[in-house]
Amino acid sequence: MKSSIKISILVCFISVVSVIRSQQLEAFIDVALANNPEIQKFELQYSIAVEKVNEANTLPNTEFGVGYFASEPETRTGAQNFRISIKQMLPWFGQITARENYISSLADTKYEDIVIAKRKLMVSVSQSYYDLYANKAKQIVLTQNINLLETYETLALTSVAIGKASAVDVLRLQMRQNEMQQLLDVLGQQYLAEQTAFNNLLHRENGILVRVVDQLEIPSEDFEFKTKNLVFHPEVLKYDKLYQSVEKSELLNQKESTPMIGFGLDYINVTERPNMNFSDNGKDILMPMVSVLIPIFNNKYKSQTKQNKLQQQEISAQKQERLNTLETVLDKAVRDRTSARISYETQTKNLQQAKNAEEILIKSYETGIINFNDVLDIQELQLKFQINQIESVKTYYLQTTIINYLTN
Repeated sequence: MKSSIKISILVCFISVVSVIRSQQLEAFIDVALANNPEIQKFELQYSIAVEKVNEANTLPNTEFGVGYFASEPETRTGAQNFRISIKQMLPWFGQITARENYISSLADTKYEDIVIAKRKLMVSVSQSYYDLYANKAKQIVLTQNINLLETYETLALTSVAIGKASAVDVLRLQMRQNEMQQLLDVLGQQYLAEQTAFNNLLHRENGILVRVVDQLEIPSEDFEFKTKNLVFHPEVLKYDKLYQSVEKSELLNQKESTPMIGFGLDYINVTERPNMNFSDNGKDILMPMVSVLIPIFNNKYKSQTKQNKLQQQEISAQKQERLNTLETVLDKAVRDRTSARISYETQTKNLQQAKNAEEILIKSYETGIINFNDVLDIQELQLKFQINQIESVKTYYLQTTIINYLTN
C-alpha cells in the first residue's frame, strides 16, 4: 500500500524536481514519507478500519443457559432435575454483508486521509526546502556584497590618503558592512531554525546538515495543468467516499429493520420413576425451538433514514464548499506564480542596470573622481534587487508546488 501511494503522489512533483536538476528534493521526500509519524498514524488508522471489516463478519453471541429445579416438578415419565438450553439468533439475509460493506466504505475514507496527508507532507517538505534555498542564496549575496564593500573601503582609504575623499566616507562604508554582517548572522540563525523544522518533517536528528542546490532559475515556460482535475483531488474525493459510506449506512439500516430469526434447543434431564415399568420412563426431554425477533416499533430506523438523507445533503454542500476553496487557492497560486515571473524579470533588468552603474563608478575612480554616497546607494539598490530576485524564485517554486498539489 505504501509504495503504490508514494509512486502515485511523487508524479505530482516530477516537474519541479526535474527543473531543480537534482535528486535532492526527491530523496528528502522519500525519507519523509517513510519516517514521518503523522503518516504512520494515518496508516495505522486505515489498518484498524480494514480490520473492523472482519469484526463485522460475525453472528450475535450464542446464548447458553443452565437451570436447576430446586423443587423438582413431577411428570408422568419422572421428575425433572435440570435444564440446559442453547439459542442462536441469525440476522436476516444480507445484513452481515451490508454491515461489511458499510465498514469497508469507512476504511476507503481513511485511505483518502493517507493520500491527503502524504500530499500535504510533500508540500511541507518542498516549501521548507525552498525556504532553506532562499535563505542560503541570501547569505551568499550578502557575503558577496560585504566583499564588494571591502573593496570600496580600500578605494576609499586610498582616496582619503591622496585627499580626494573624506574619512566619513570610510566610516559610512564600514557601518554599511556592519549592517550587512548583522543581516548575515540573523539569516544564519534563521537557517538553523528552518533546518530543524525540515529535519522534523523527515523525523530525524535536528542537527543533521541539510544541503540545498546552489542555484534555482525560473524556467522559460510554465508547465500545463488542467483545472478540471480539481474534481479528482483527494480532498474532494474524500467527500465522495463519505457520501458512499452514508449510502452503505442506509442499506445497513434497512437490513437491520428486518426480523431476526433464532434457533435453539432445550434439554431437560428426567429421573426414572421407581418401581414402575412403562415406556419412556425417565426419558429426557429434547425440545427444539424457533423464535423470531420483529422490530414492531421501527421509529428508530425511520429516523435513521431521515438522518442519512440530511447527512448526504450536508456532505454534498461540504464537497462544493471545499471545491470552491480549492479553486480559489489554485487561481491565487497561478496568479502569484505569474507575478513572481514578472517580478523576477524586472529584478533581472534592474540588477543589470545597477551593475552598469557600478561599472561607471569604477571608471570614475580611474579618472580620479568618485562619490562614495553614490557607491552606497548603488550597492544598496543592487542588494535589494538581488534579494527580490531570490524571493521571486522562491515564490515561483512555492506556488508551483501548490499548483502541483491541486492539479495532479
